Amino acid sequence: MTDHTALITGGSKGIGADLAQALLDRGYRVVSMARHKGDWHRDRLEQVEVDLLDPKAVEEAAADVAARHEITHLVHNAGLIWPNLVEEAKAEDIAGLAQLHLGAALTLLQAALPAMKARGFGRVLFNGSRAALGVPTRTAYSATKAGMVGMARTWALELAPHGITVNVVAPGPIRTDNFWGIVDKGSEREAKLAQAIPVGRLGQPADVTNAFLFFCDPASGFVTGQVLNVCGGASVGGMSL
Repeated sequence: MTDHTALITGGSKGIGADLAQALLDRGYRVVSMARHKGDWHRDRLEQVEVDLLDPKAVEEAAADVAARHEITHLVHNAGLIWPNLVEEAKAEDIAGLAQLHLGAALTLLQAALPAMKARGFGRVLFNGSRAALGVPTRTAYSATKAGMVGMARTWALELAPHGITVNVVAPGPIRTDNFWGIVDKGSEREAKLAQAIPVGRLGQPADVTNAFLFFCDPASGFVTGQVLNVCGGASVGGMSL
């Protein structure tokens, strides 16, 4: 067993659940913080229900978890898309996703940071998105996912002297509920998207988990402030979702 505890937002399903199980397999303790508990259970797993769109709820949950656990790994994975064309986009969409993608991360880090600094070790990870480079119908989503990059780089510079690294994994199209929420399963559009990706397929949660595991590793302490696109080459070639 390792003496590491990972707090994963959105750990109840999709990429978050896949990463949580991979870390549990490696002997980590895992705290999943999501709107709903997952339908799976493991030893050394704690599931905390909280609406990350609610700043006060996040603050209370963060304080509670930090009081009971010495968090060594913070993985801010939870996300929503809220797609619409610019004519239908609303300023409150940007504010809401800014709280979810950025504000919640700040609150959780501030709660976990004293223990990380005391230990002289920490891993802070964001689940970003290739959409930060621009995708139609993603005004609020792409803006806040791009914001993750600037925030992560700032934190990386501030926290490097304390042995804490901060990095971003930026997935392309991955077969999760978020993806199926905008692309019908088995549709012609799904097939065209897969064909447009240089490697010729859509991603699986395990593809993203593998990238997170690299950054989580204590041996990866010389890598910080970086963005790793896990997109089958879509960040190099043209593709729209």
